[in-house]
Amino acid sequence: MNYQDLIAIEVDRLQIQGKIDQQKTLAERNKLGQFATPSSLASEIAVYVKKLLGGKTRALRFSDPALGTGAFFSALLNVFSHECIASAIGIELDPIFAQSAHDLWKAFGLQVIQGDFTEFVRRLSGYQRPNLILTNPPYVRHHYLDRQQKARLQALATQATGLKVNGLAGLYVYYLLISHLWLEDDGVAAWLIPSEFMDVNYGDVVKKYLTERVTLIAAHRFDPFDVQFDDALVSSVIIVFRKAPPPHRWKARFTYGGTLGTPKLAQGVSLQKLRQSRKWTSYPMTSDPREPLHDESDRLLLSDLFKIQRGIATGANKFFILPRAEAIFRCLPEEYLRPILPSPRYLRETVIERDPDGYPKTGNQLALITCGLPDGQVREGYPSLWEYFNTAAARAIQRRYLIRNRKPWFKQEQRDRAPFLCTYMGRSINGKRSFRFIWNRSDAIAPNVYLMLYPIGPLAHALRERPELEALVYELINQITDCDIKGEGRVYGGGLHKIEPKELGRVSTIRFLDAIPELRKMYPRRQVLALKP
Repeated sequence: MNYQDLIAIEVDRLQIQGKIDQQKTLAERNKLGQFATPSSLASEIAVYVKKLLGGKTRALRFSDPALGTGAFFSALLNVFSHECIASAIGIELDPIFAQSAHDLWKAFGLQVIQGDFTEFVRRLSGYQRPNLILTNPPYVRHHYLDRQQKARLQALATQATGLKVNGLAGLYVYYLLISHLWLEDDGVAAWLIPSEFMDVNYGDVVKKYLTERVTLIAAHRFDPFDVQFDDALVSSVIIVFRKAPPPHRWKARFTYGGTLGTPKLAQGVSLQKLRQSRKWTSYPMTSDPREPLHDESDRLLLSDLFKIQRGIATGANKFFILPRAEAIFRCLPEEYLRPILPSPRYLRETVIERDPDGYPKTGNQLALITCGLPDGQVREGYPSLWEYFNTAAARAIQRRYLIRNRKPWFKQEQRDRAPFLCTYMGRSINGKRSFRFIWNRSDAIAPNVYLMLYPIGPLAHALRERPELEALVYELINQITDCDIKGEGRVYGGGLHKIEPKELGRVSTIRFLDAIPELRKMYPRRQVLALKP
């Protein structure tokens, strides 16, 4: 077949790809991680690899562990001569995609194996291992993998690389590590994967693999506003490496923007620096090595938009927080009571409306007792409040650590009400989120089982100018997934997840720049990881 035949087949492939995609909803494809590789991007990667290989382009044994309809094989044929390809194997889980790829490319010698790549690598006898892998693995988030799947994949990844994978890692992480068993020694691989691994905790295993198990050649991040997948909308990175121990004092080429071959920015980064760096998205840097790209980060983080604080710690919630009805019954003075939200376990609402007196419209209104007056003034001016404070001695309230260090001991921390809250900890039970965002329209403050989000900077200014934006801001922060938050937080025994203010602040925001024009003026080049639900 000639070049014109190849073009005709590629046109057919794209039409078939579109028809298959239309048979599933976006939610179904999200769950399966099926996001087609654009032809131009596949060709760009193939061209880069050809330049990298130089004269070593004979006897290529190609493989794609997530074949789809064969975008990378098509690019390979377009960029390399057919005579250079000694063999080609594609593995595809979806039987419809697998059959389509077989029908399209059988005349060009592509062997299509329908099945799970992570199972296939366990029985490699009879197959010659590839020396070239080009692939876009399925982007399946961890919560679509059950416990048994994760255990199997973790064991296989450890077998392949000696590395342990965090349970929050997506399927693409397992594909990358497990392929170490499949790729021939000294073989070259180019992976198109989400760039999230470069910053989140569960990406550490990928960083370790790329800096210790193989020789990382290049990492190219695209401008986040030039999203590579129209339907996935995730920022992408191309990782190119050779399966060989890294040479002494090796530097990997980090590039950003433009194309893989002609980036806007480029920098060689030593492996030592990469191993020490928590955020790989800070590379490439600008001309001043002390100044990271895009004002400390090329992502727009929650900490750029919000001051995040824990709710107040009273030291004795049962004493200082009373049902409002009880506070009224005890005739406690209203000026020393503040509305406060109940614990998340007792709060079903995610939008807290306001009563005329500022208390939240919830079934269990609570009041926080706080008073900064000296003992004598309380005793003389507010006998009912003094009488209540006197009941603390029998319960040894004043001996507690937080309380004995306060003056007066019944004065609480100062907190303004926060329009937005995030629960501090939780478990994912029956598919429910571990963390919840809450829109607080009342005057209530929150106890320390919440994180309080106070808009700052351009966002605060935009809300002052247009208060109606609060609804949009709530919608935007509510699109942050559990996976995003858990990646920055920590997990404890029994599956309890917790997130601290600084950790929540490191979470990428979603679509803020597109949704709020005022922010685009202030953060023109920040990265937003926008994931469709």
